[in-house]
Amino acid sequence: METQGTTNTSFSDGDENLATPTVAGTKPDDVNRQVTEKPEGVDNNPSCETETSSPDGQPPATPRFVYVLTFFTTLGGFLVGYDMGIISGSMLYIQPYFGLSTIWVEAVVSGAIGAAAVSSLMGGWVMDLIGRRMTLLMGSVIFTVGGVVMGAAPIPEVLLVGRIICGLGLGLASVVVPVYMAETSPAHLRGRLTTMWQMLINIGVLLSSLIAAGFSYVPDVGWRYMLGLSALPGVIQFVGFLFMPESPRWLVDKGHVDEARQILIRTRGYSDVTNELKEIEDSVNATKASTKSGLRLLVQVWTTGHVRRALVVGMGLLFFQQWCGINTAIYYSGTVLKMAGFKSRWAVWLAVIPNAGLFLAGISGMFIVDRIGRRPLLIWSMIGVILGLIVIAVGFQLSTEFGATLNTTIVETFDNGSIIQRCHTQYTSCDECVNDIGCGFCYNDAASGSCLPSANEEWSLYGRCNGTSGDQDMKFTYEYCPSDYSWIAALGIALFVFLFSPGMAPMPWTINAEIYPLWARGTFYMFAVISVLGLLFFVWLVPETKGKSLEQVEELFMSPAKLQHKRSVADARQQEDASGGICMTSVKT
Repeated sequence: METQGTTNTSFSDGDENLATPTVAGTKPDDVNRQVTEKPEGVDNNPSCETETSSPDGQPPATPRFVYVLTFFTTLGGFLVGYDMGIISGSMLYIQPYFGLSTIWVEAVVSGAIGAAAVSSLMGGWVMDLIGRRMTLLMGSVIFTVGGVVMGAAPIPEVLLVGRIICGLGLGLASVVVPVYMAETSPAHLRGRLTTMWQMLINIGVLLSSLIAAGFSYVPDVGWRYMLGLSALPGVIQFVGFLFMPESPRWLVDKGHVDEARQILIRTRGYSDVTNELKEIEDSVNATKASTKSGLRLLVQVWTTGHVRRALVVGMGLLFFQQWCGINTAIYYSGTVLKMAGFKSRWAVWLAVIPNAGLFLAGISGMFIVDRIGRRPLLIWSMIGVILGLIVIAVGFQLSTEFGATLNTTIVETFDNGSIIQRCHTQYTSCDECVNDIGCGFCYNDAASGSCLPSANEEWSLYGRCNGTSGDQDMKFTYEYCPSDYSWIAALGIALFVFLFSPGMAPMPWTINAEIYPLWARGTFYMFAVISVLGLLFFVWLVPETKGKSLEQVEELFMSPAKLQHKRSVADARQQEDASGGICMTSVKT
């Protein structure tokens, strides 16, 4: 592992050129002439060799090329962020456009996540085979193709295919970008530049929410522009990486030491990279000597005490990062705000607020990570996350207990009996009513009303909200339930995302990138395998409980014999208690 800082050894005046930055592209012969012998008393132990510093003892000036390289590399993070943010806003319009069921909505949203899990499983093998640079180029092409397919999708099945294609590109990016950044960044900037991966994710989320809000005014096809524009950053990254170098560590691993030396000179700002290059060579050789594959590698990880402890820490970091609810807040922020009582267009615009907080807090985290340390930033961020989640929970609880109520005694006779039956008698709450695309909620300022068939977004098919009743106090909505407490949930989401961003977002990845020895980096394969197992678990074992009573949910987990026995008992009791038909009275609204 590279170290940073300066040695305490004094050099003679003739050795001062060791710390003199040179112009990128210095010839190898010139570089070799600048390498001098160490004074007596300084051995050749690689652990004593450090990154060369400037004459005043400070790290050398960072070449501008490093920031250019970082920009094009972290565009992979922008791709991830744009996909996370744009699906939140676009689904508010895709669902009614295609008439998608809840299962289809979940499939479209999670299709990219599942595909990313699969491609990340293969990402490590791919980038070791063809290089970090070629893997990034491949990922940008895949993501671009996926964006075009999504934007042009004529049917839900094609949209799902586009999401899966995008997910494959995202999985490759999530694996190769942090590794490439860690292997090309100067040691004294590694924490800050690696954190830029998360900052670009935040920028992608913020920009996508603004784009979604803007295209929400384009009827019918606005969602196509939202998704189709995701191809643009993929094109930019592809073009930029045609001119970017390969990772020095990968080049050394493949025997291209001279090429690796030139890249180190270009990215370090000084010509004497002999020490760092030797550290890389020693590390690569040690990795080749100790690395085992497959099950043998995992056994080696678990039987090596310090690596096992590092793995437990790394897995815990990623577990709590993902299970604190951030994916719900990002992928479903528009839907969550709509559930809290906002119209679709308001929900799209309000989603910009937490996403802006995500970006601003991410910037602050990037600049303080190397000052206050990883652990304090992580702990304080988690405390803030807990606070935000409590506020969200309180907001939804208040909206549920004191929100809109449904008057189930109001029944209307109408020719279309199937719609009447569904809207009037099947649903017992406002949430159930508005979740049916054929029904809407008719209410007054007191937030009490009835479930009526919907004619369009503005009016019900008949009754008090059909536009002709003359009742100016009545309002109609077919997409949300009104609540006086919706602002609390919106505030909680903004607070949660804002406090998650500087610590909980980047620190698990930053710490994971630092705590493992090189031979154990293959444990990320295991993380990907666990993610795939989780996906299969959800698909095969988790039932759909939407619209089911608690008794029906209980039946989902019963064995066939147990379920048959229960139904037989229920049928016998029903026959004993039967006493004739049930009449339904029609009351005019």
